[in-house]
Amino acid sequence: MTAAIARFWIALIHFSAHLSLRVRRSIAAVIGELACLVVVRRRRIAQANLRACFPAMTTGQRRALIRRLFRNMARGALDYGVLWTGSRQAVQDFVRVEGMEHLLHQDNYPLIMLAPHFVGLDAGGIRIASELKAVSIYARQSNPVWDHWLQLGRARFNEPVLIARRHADLRGALRAMRAGLPFYYLPDMDNGDSNSIFVPFFGVPAATLPMVSRLARNIGAKVVMTVTEQTPDGYVLHVEAPWQDFPGDSVEQDTARMNREIERWVLRMPDQYLWTHRRFKTRPEGAARLYG
Repeated sequence: MTAAIARFWIALIHFSAHLSLRVRRSIAAVIGELACLVVVRRRRIAQANLRACFPAMTTGQRRALIRRLFRNMARGALDYGVLWTGSRQAVQDFVRVEGMEHLLHQDNYPLIMLAPHFVGLDAGGIRIASELKAVSIYARQSNPVWDHWLQLGRARFNEPVLIARRHADLRGALRAMRAGLPFYYLPDMDNGDSNSIFVPFFGVPAATLPMVSRLARNIGAKVVMTVTEQTPDGYVLHVEAPWQDFPGDSVEQDTARMNREIERWVLRMPDQYLWTHRRFKTRPEGAARLYG
């Protein structure tokens, strides 16, 4: 994304704050269809991911799902208008929470909030920040203009403790969690083979950081799924009860369980999961590449 495109998107997002949700949905449908045609690289990544994870899915089914995903992503981008400029009450009305008591109950701390990459990821994060200060690991955006605005938007209500992904390790998260902050953790990114282990994700070996298991073992952290669903009238942040019998017998089993929990939510809303990410960029030795 060039600086000019980033500024255009930021201007459009701020303009969209004055539009009704119905109008934003209509505009997003058009933008999403165009993006699906034009953003060829991301479309091909999504196709490769779906072929690997759902081999029984037909070509037509994959195409239809990817078109819906691009429309959902476009709407998610336009909804930043509310998330970045709306009042605390407007954000809380726009992003409802089911299960907030699990985030407020002190018996659940230290706490890891697992937030997989769905289109509502930032909506859920900003909604949590409207009530709680948290720690999170983030990927610095290649475009400094977009990176600046994303960080401003995410820090509107309670400035989070952010750890850059390339410098991410257990120590920074441990310090913040020991200080009483919940950890908003995005667990489903391929961070390379360094410190990762291969566990299945829809049957495909996926390089996955075992950070959740190690934090649970190190400081007794509880784990809750915090999945944000895009709905016709806004978003719903689903906060589930803490996992039982975790950690288990091994780090590998714990990390495989984490991926199964993500799979459960992907099956519930497959056109909201960000298949455009190269989840299988790192491959086991001898395995064929998934992306061109």
